[in-house]
Amino acid sequence: MPSLSIIIPTRRIGPHLEPCLDACRGSFPDTEIIVVAALPGEHPLRPVEFPGPPEGTTHVLFATPGRGPQCNAGARAAAGELLLFLHDDSILPRQAAALTQSAFAAEDAELACFRLRFDDAHWLLGVYGWFSRFDSLLTSFGDQGILIRRGFFDRLGGFPDWPLFEDVELLRRARRRVRVLKLQGVMTTSAVRFRRNGVLRQQLMNAGLILRYLLGAAPTRLAELYERGRG
Repeated sequence: MPSLSIIIPTRRIGPHLEPCLDACRGSFPDTEIIVVAALPGEHPLRPVEFPGPPEGTTHVLFATPGRGPQCNAGARAAAGELLLFLHDDSILPRQAAALTQSAFAAEDAELACFRLRFDDAHWLLGVYGWFSRFDSLLTSFGDQGILIRRGFFDRLGGFPDWPLFEDVELLRRARRRVRVLKLQGVMTTSAVRFRRNGVLRQQLMNAGLILRYLLGAAPTRLAELYERGRG
């Protein structure tokens, strides 16, 4: 398998990262992990407490806030031939290493995502998770993890420097050139926003934002609306 770097954008460094990091270390114990936190505005050099053991393969960077800029900063610092972009509330499946090795043993494999489940048993979230086994504009997002060869990532121009839908745009560009592989392993992600706002209401809000994006609305404006829905 090509050498791998895991890149995790996050708003801040804190204990909320521990489940994600533990799963990464469990699946890929010798792999470089780069956590990219949003640059603190007032105190950019203040010390931070990093969760977990101070392993040499785990690094912390600061970058301009927004998943697009943060992911790109992590990619520039990464040493791996294969990049795995993870959300900080997503947990890798146990068989992640074997699935990755199998998928990228083929030289023409350029990009893959895992399937998705939420940490909530609501039936509607279960339906959404079931459809994540298919690749499409409405069923593939960054919370499923994005595995991509560095050369292909660079040819695509990386992520757009957007605070929202940077993952959708990267995958749209990729589909014009290759097939996005869906791995059989299931990524587990947080349903906290759905529990807070209501599952149906949150789904309708997400669908409305995607529709506006497809109609040409500015991602910065859409990000403001999305953040307003955080409660």
